[in-house]
Amino acid sequence: MCSCNVTGSAFFHYRMHIVCALLLLDCLVLAQSSSALNKMWDEWKIKHRKVYDNQTEVVFRRAVWEKNVQLVLRHNQEASAGKHSFTMGLNHLADMTSEEVNEKLNGLKLEEPFNFGNDTFKGVNGLSIPQNVDWRKDGLVSPVMNQGLCGSCWAFSSMGALEGQMKKRTGVLVQLSPQNLVDCSTSEGNLGCRGGYISKSFSYVIRNGGVDSESSYPYEHKNGKCRYSVKGKAGYCSDFHILPKGDEKALQAVVGSVGPVSVAINAMLPSFHLYRGGLYNVPNCNPRFINHAVLVVGYGTDRGEDFWLVKNSWGTAWGEEGFVRIARNKKNLCGIASFGVYPTV
Repeated sequence: MCSCNVTGSAFFHYRMHIVCALLLLDCLVLAQSSSALNKMWDEWKIKHRKVYDNQTEVVFRRAVWEKNVQLVLRHNQEASAGKHSFTMGLNHLADMTSEEVNEKLNGLKLEEPFNFGNDTFKGVNGLSIPQNVDWRKDGLVSPVMNQGLCGSCWAFSSMGALEGQMKKRTGVLVQLSPQNLVDCSTSEGNLGCRGGYISKSFSYVIRNGGVDSESSYPYEHKNGKCRYSVKGKAGYCSDFHILPKGDEKALQAVVGSVGPVSVAINAMLPSFHLYRGGLYNVPNCNPRFINHAVLVVGYGTDRGEDFWLVKNSWGTAWGEEGFVRIARNKKNLCGIASFGVYPTV
């Protein structure tokens, strides 16, 4: 409630009326913006089906969301002024802090590089590499899924790479089961929703003699009891290959000739969590800090800017219908080529 009582001399009276008028104006603007913000909050909650356990959580989530609203508005204003090549948006992660997203969703475990020699990489020299590739157009990429509050990105990434190779081998695209890996690959060293390794996903499939389809072993957003069944088997592999560290040319060669490649990236920044569309080119996205597994499904050039076409596992409400275009040939931005893996079937 805004009010002003003015007493005193005529001059003081006049001065205070000016101050009061300005305060009342500010109050009205705040009331309007607060009303608009309330409406935005309610609509956002409905859109993303948000339900909170208690009032304490509501207050906390609202505060985090408001902070992210300011971040998004400021960034998009700068983007419209030409300062950024991408926009941000209030997706389903907008009520989470960056620390929470990194802790709960980004579950990639760092590989021990000394375990792999350069001989794991099969060179593709001599092959003609196309200028642009989008394996979605060839039916090698399954629909985007949402891993939820489970650090299972490693399972989605590795299964995405295997799906592409199975499609090339059989002519049929079958969605494979990340849940199978979450539940059953612990003996390989994976930790389910607490994280895992891309390479050890393929090690499990090789040892197990296969992996189930998504339809026979559906995703549950949590750890479960292993229930792999040979009846549901839809994928297999005989080997996997590690790409040379930090070599974007090698990554391009493999993506262009072999198919989608499972990669590790730096997904720590709020700008990535709230990415909406455009070329994700953030100079401070350090290639040394890797915490998330995604799938490179293509590459190209847009208005003179090279990019990687990347499939995420945060649902279609994130990014460009679940995909992001990360700047390519920018000194391994976000570590896109720091650890790439592809299977052979």
